[in-house]
Amino acid sequence: MSRRYLFTSESVTEGHPDKVCDQISDTILDTVLAQDPDSRVAAEVVVNTGLVLITGEITTKANVNYIDIARKKISEIGYVDADNGFSFNSASVLIALDQQSPDIAQGVDTAHETRQLSSDEIFDKVGAGDQGIMFGYACNETPELMPLPISLAHRIARRLAAVRKTGQLTYLRPDGKTQVTVAYEEGRPVAIDTILISTQHTPSIGEITDEAALQAKIKEDLWSVVVEPVFSDLEIKPDADTKYFVNPTGKFVVGGPQGDAGLTGRKIIVDTYGGYSRHGGGAFSGKDPTKVDRSAAYACRYVAKNIVAASLAEKCEVQLSYAIGVARPTSVMIETFGTGKVDDETLLQLIQENFELRPAGIIETLNLRNLPNERGGRFYQDVAAYGHFGRNDLDLPWERTDKAELLKEAASKKLSTAIA
Repeated sequence: MSRRYLFTSESVTEGHPDKVCDQISDTILDTVLAQDPDSRVAAEVVVNTGLVLITGEITTKANVNYIDIARKKISEIGYVDADNGFSFNSASVLIALDQQSPDIAQGVDTAHETRQLSSDEIFDKVGAGDQGIMFGYACNETPELMPLPISLAHRIARRLAAVRKTGQLTYLRPDGKTQVTVAYEEGRPVAIDTILISTQHTPSIGEITDEAALQAKIKEDLWSVVVEPVFSDLEIKPDADTKYFVNPTGKFVVGGPQGDAGLTGRKIIVDTYGGYSRHGGGAFSGKDPTKVDRSAAYACRYVAKNIVAASLAEKCEVQLSYAIGVARPTSVMIETFGTGKVDDETLLQLIQENFELRPAGIIETLNLRNLPNERGGRFYQDVAAYGHFGRNDLDLPWERTDKAELLKEAASKKLSTAIA
């Protein structure tokens, strides 16, 4: 008898208060790194009704206007009307920034004193910016090798924002959340059980002011304009048994920072795998690549995705751990959940032989320090909403599968040697 279960993941739109903070934090990071790639950045943002607070630690030679950065990003997101309780041109923007602690900096500053050394020698001398654990995951449920629930939740959230920005649904406002429940049988997705959309909207739509009629109109529009296009190219689609909810409380007029305070780094499950894989607890946004919370999590995804792309496993989770000031990971773990085509010990050897997992090596391999400069000052802010992984709409170095063939060949050689 097959085991059937449900799994749910959620996403949020770029206008969600926490995501507003993530995007401002990463826009600061982009702007600073574009001018000074060696900057150390840990930018935290808080938003509330009519207020933006930029805090944290930044050490840089860059000359930037943090207030201007915040206002431009808020406008881009869509908060342009003061009647919405939060607007780019009326919110107060406060700055409370310090420099990075020298106790932290000393563990990762060695490269500046060792320019005469080889890259490999420098990689060994540049330690992690903090201790911590990081996870990366991939599976073959979707073309982008992501779990289906979070992939669908992101698709719907992005579509929700798109039809707002193009004016297709003029009554939508920036704040929104999506949630998708997928039915699984024997570990494979088989059906869409539930779709939930909560979207901020204007108090009326044309002549429609009655609350029940208003919500009925929104629910109908979102199905035809948002949901159906999202599933148009997918094999698994909603059916007659799929439950569909829109704004279950009845209305969603007050939203964004007016409805809830926002904080950088408070959507770490949305940013990663929707709860389908384990999470080390560290947030990404506002952190420069020396922070392994970010760079090593990207490396974990890079490793896991290439293993699945090489057909060495159907599901793969990779964990790394680091000690502050120490270059080499204190541990490397791989789990394939019984789907590996070779044993996990062999896969672990392949990882150690073919992937650079020292912090400075990760930064160089994935080009994490220079990408904002090479892409016109805009890179990290684009992954600050709708997920850092599985983004086929963006050219992300950790999403490449350029090592898949190498891993496949190396695994085949190891198996041949073992048999001989």
